[in-house]
Amino acid sequence: MPGRVPHNLKTTPFHARTAPLIQGQTWRRWSGYAVASAYDWTHDREYSSIRNAAALFDVSPLHKYRITGRDAARLLDRMVTRNVLKAQVGQVQYTTWCDAQGKVIDDGTISRLKENEFRLSSAEPNFRWLHLNAFGLEVAIEDISDSLGALALQGPLSRTVLNEAADQPVDALKYFRVMDNRIAGVDIQVSRTGYTGDLGYELWIPAAQALEVWDALTAAGRNYGLAPDGIWALDVARIEAGLVMLDVDYHSSHRAMIEPQKSSPFELSLDWTVTFDKGPYNGRKALAAEKARGPLWRFVGVEIDWDSFESLHVAHDLAPALPSVPWRSSIPLYREGRQVGYASSGCWSPLLKKYLALAHLQAPHFATGTQLEIEITVEHQRRRAHARVSRLPFYDPPRKKA
Repeated sequence: MPGRVPHNLKTTPFHARTAPLIQGQTWRRWSGYAVASAYDWTHDREYSSIRNAAALFDVSPLHKYRITGRDAARLLDRMVTRNVLKAQVGQVQYTTWCDAQGKVIDDGTISRLKENEFRLSSAEPNFRWLHLNAFGLEVAIEDISDSLGALALQGPLSRTVLNEAADQPVDALKYFRVMDNRIAGVDIQVSRTGYTGDLGYELWIPAAQALEVWDALTAAGRNYGLAPDGIWALDVARIEAGLVMLDVDYHSSHRAMIEPQKSSPFELSLDWTVTFDKGPYNGRKALAAEKARGPLWRFVGVEIDWDSFESLHVAHDLAPALPSVPWRSSIPLYREGRQVGYASSGCWSPLLKKYLALAHLQAPHFATGTQLEIEITVEHQRRRAHARVSRLPFYDPPRKKA
């Protein structure tokens, strides 16, 4: 039946609109919710809408928390690696937060909505962790995950669509800033953020009025190629943008089985999220020591050499076999015959016409331009194709921040 979801999964506030659009019933689990891998039978058109028009993603399964009170900023500042006290009202910060050993628990965004009101969004549940860090502080923590829907409107025409639908124009909204707005008479907040590496916005919408906003956006986008997009298309875009994903490219330190499964912000190449110009916070001492000695691993981009990849298939009289959807698995990487790391996700980039991967490499093998080999399987045989370390992001259009 159209719209039928797997047993025991929750549905998002937009389910009544999104479910009938999923042609192949490609449901998947995200934080206990049922969401679409793709709406079309393949994700090609959806990916094209991200890079050429406008795409609408239902990202309501993100965990969302409202932190208020006199010590709201102090709580977040002692928990995360960014300097929250420096954030202005209306500013959004992307950040990581770590355990005492400087290993990443999760990453997400903090929006400063008022002087003493913040919204934290994350991939993992963090309600208990927030309370543990709030000891002795005057602060209130509210889990608003189910009461607040979220849409990501992404792509070069996203601003045009949003301006048609919203009461206030968003032309002046800067990168990583948030503003109040209204769509279809519904009070919402719009942040200039996203997970595609393109021009884009995220809309934070009361769940009870979610459908009115969806209808207004889709009506406004009808003449601009707006398309609902699923996770497969999003995965291609975020790989092109070099964006790390929890449970795919790294494990939360709270759920890692062994120490080698944990990663620091430096090992994830998120150095810019770590600051030492503030007071104590979780993992500060460990991170300072790591910065002084240098990380043992780095998160990098890898480009797979097409001629090498093709020749391994031609040897079996086969055409090159590219993945039909982005992959999320551990693939060994070698240098001079020795394994020096692994790729954690990858895809064929339709825009760049390259086979790309996101990877973890040991020191000193992560310098840009380093020649590698990546393991591939051709006709049931494991072979190695040439590859090289590439600077991230693979794709970074000026319009993203302009």
